[in-house]
Amino acid sequence: MSVPESPPDEDHPSQAYILAEEPFLRTLCLERKRTERSHRRFVLMLLQSDGLLKAADNDGAFEKVLNALSRSTRETDIKGWYEEGCVMGVIITEIGAAEGKSVANALLNKVTSALCGTLSIEQINEVSLSFHVFPEDWDKQNGGGQADSTLYPNVAGNGNSRRFSRLMKRSMDIAGSVFALTTLSPLLLLISLIIKLTSRGPVLFRQVRVGQYGKTFTFLKFRSMYFASDHAVHKEYVKEFISGSGDSGQVQHNGRPVYKLTRDPRITPVGRLLRKTSLDELPQLLNVLNGEMSLVGPRPPIPYELESYDIWHNCRLLAVKPGITGLWQVRGRSRVKFDEMVRLDLRYATSWSLWLDVKILLQTPKAVLTGDGAV
Repeated sequence: MSVPESPPDEDHPSQAYILAEEPFLRTLCLERKRTERSHRRFVLMLLQSDGLLKAADNDGAFEKVLNALSRSTRETDIKGWYEEGCVMGVIITEIGAAEGKSVANALLNKVTSALCGTLSIEQINEVSLSFHVFPEDWDKQNGGGQADSTLYPNVAGNGNSRRFSRLMKRSMDIAGSVFALTTLSPLLLLISLIIKLTSRGPVLFRQVRVGQYGKTFTFLKFRSMYFASDHAVHKEYVKEFISGSGDSGQVQHNGRPVYKLTRDPRITPVGRLLRKTSLDELPQLLNVLNGEMSLVGPRPPIPYELESYDIWHNCRLLAVKPGITGLWQVRGRSRVKFDEMVRLDLRYATSWSLWLDVKILLQTPKAVLTGDGAV
């Protein structure tokens, strides 16, 4: 891959071999996308020091560090500023599918040895090394892993430019959830009473879901299934749906396919109505109020769903919090395949704004009332 270089510094010619911050971070994002296609891992090594990485220092420590990196890494590895002046990065590309940790350990030994040969003990103590492997080894089975935000500077680094918008989004979430919970409280009590009178078990269904950056939380819904139902049938269906194998689509009376588990024996008669009208989702307003979800965003997956995710599917968990409604609900719902649902989520994540949230919220009642794609 051709990589543009920073213009050389006449006093420090070695600087010609490292990228400036903006092109380096852009290259890091491109490497992530390439790995999503090739499934070949890369390692991001970061060397941090507040004092040694200044090119204008008097004792030439910057040149020593750069020379040590050049000797301990390949010529084809991409070097640049992860954070200008204090954090230098090296992207080690095209490593084996299962070699991430071993490469990181080998690099640690090589770079440490090279630094020890050029820097004093005092200077070495100022250096901090860290290694980040992509794709990450999330604990997908238990939902215990979280995304390494260091690998996603385009997501984690946009806080300053969009901080006000995110603050407004959170304010809208709080105001909207409080208003809805207050206004709909009679309906919430009525649904709770009906569930309690018609089937055994708790009113609320609690389930572990995966939120932003892979952080898990307790997801709330009105219980629509018989108490203590076996979820094996749903787990098997989800595996086929995400992989695109099997006959995961069912044809409705209008001839349109629906990609959702139909004729589910676990669902109660009342639960079927709640799901058809999406009233079972109302308790998630409490998740919004707690800051675990937003009014608008991608739907939070169950941990076992992540077992079938491709690398690029994980991106839907990064940029924004999961939501009660979103582009999938108003434009696709259960009428689209999983990959298309993820693309809708990513489209929202890359173009979200307060106005887009308002438009989605205004379109949601129509999607719920028509019930198109709901079963």
